[in-house]
Amino acid sequence: MSADPEHPVVHGELAELRRRLDVAYARVEGGLALLSHRTEETDKEVDELSARIVALEHTRWPLPAIAALTAVGALVVTIWQVLGR
Repeated sequence: MSADPEHPVVHGELAELRRRLDVAYARVEGGLALLSHRTEETDKEVDELSARIVALEHTRWPLPAIAALTAVGALVVTIWQVLGR
C-alpha cells in the first residue's frame, strides 16, 4: 500500500461538506417551522374574521325590513296629517 498524501484533504473536504449540509438542513428545517407557525396563525386569523363577519351579518337589518318600516312610518305621518287637518 502506498501512502496517499491527499487522503487527509479528502477527509477534510468531506467534513466541510457534511458541515455545510447540516447547516443547510437546519436552515431549511427552521424555515419550514416558521412557515408552519405562520400558517397556523393565519388560519386562526381567518377563523376569527369569519366569526366576526357572521356576527355582523346576524346583527344587521335587511334592506326589505328597513324599506317596510320606512313605508309604514310614511303612512302613519300621512294619516296623521290628513286627520289633523
